Amino acid sequence: MNLHPVRAIYMAEMARTRRTLLQSIVSPVISTSLYFVVFGAAIGSRISEVNGVSYGAFIVPGLIMLMLLTQSVSNASFGIFFPKFSGSIYELLSAPISHLEIVIGYVGAAASKSILLGLIILATSGLFVPLEIAHPFWMLTFLVLTAVTFSLLGFIIGIWADGFDRLQLVPLLVITPLTFLGGSFYSIDMLPPFWQTITLANPVVYLVSGFRWSFYGISDVSLAASVGMIALFLAACLVAIGWIFRTGYRLKP
Repeated sequence: MNLHPVRAIYMAEMARTRRTLLQSIVSPVISTSLYFVVFGAAIGSRISEVNGVSYGAFIVPGLIMLMLLTQSVSNASFGIFFPKFSGSIYELLSAPISHLEIVIGYVGAAASKSILLGLIILATSGLFVPLEIAHPFWMLTFLVLTAVTFSLLGFIIGIWADGFDRLQLVPLLVITPLTFLGGSFYSIDMLPPFWQTITLANPVVYLVSGFRWSFYGISDVSLAASVGMIALFLAACLVAIGWIFRTGYRLKP
C-alpha cells in the first residue's frame, strides 16, 4: 500500500476541518454543553443517581456517543460526496490509487475528527460534573472502533446519496433517534419489561452500554455483547464498501 495518496487525502480532509472550525468543532461542543444545562438542571434535579452514579455523570458517555455517531457519519459522508458532486471523483478513481487507500484516507480523516471531538467533549464534561474512567483502555477502544465503524457507514451514505438533502437523512432520522432511544440519558432497567425487550433490538444500546461500562463499570448489556455488536457492524460496513467498489455502485456525480 502506498501511503502518499492516503496522506494526501487525509491532509486535505483535515485541512477542510481547520477551515470550518466553528462548524466542525465549536458547534458540537456548544450543543453538548446545552444538553448538560437542560438535562442536568431539569432532569438531574429529579433523578439524583442512576445505578449509584450521579445523573450528570451518567449521561456523559451517552452525550459523547451521540456526537461521535452523528459527526462520524456526517464527516465521512460529505467527504466522499463532494468529489461525486463536483465530478472530481473520476480523477480519483482513474489515479493510481487503490480502493483501500481511498477508504483509509477518507474514513481515517473522518474518524480522526470524531475522536478529537469526542475527547474535547469529554474534557468539556469535566467542567460540569466530576468524571472517572474505570477502564481507560476500553474507553479508547470503544471510542476508536465506534468512530471508525460509523465513518465507514458515512462513507457508504456519501456514495449512496444523490443530493445534499440525503446526506442528512440518515443522521437526522435514524442515527439521532436510535441514540436518544438507546439509553443515552437513562438506563434501560428503568423501563417496563416489554420496552426493555424492544430496546434491546436497538444496536446503539450496545455501543452506549459498553462505552458507559468503561467509565463506571455499569452497563445494561454484557461487555461481550457490546464488543460483538460493534464488530458485527464493522464487518458489515467493510463488506458493503467492498461490494460498492467491486460493482461501481453510484460512483459518479
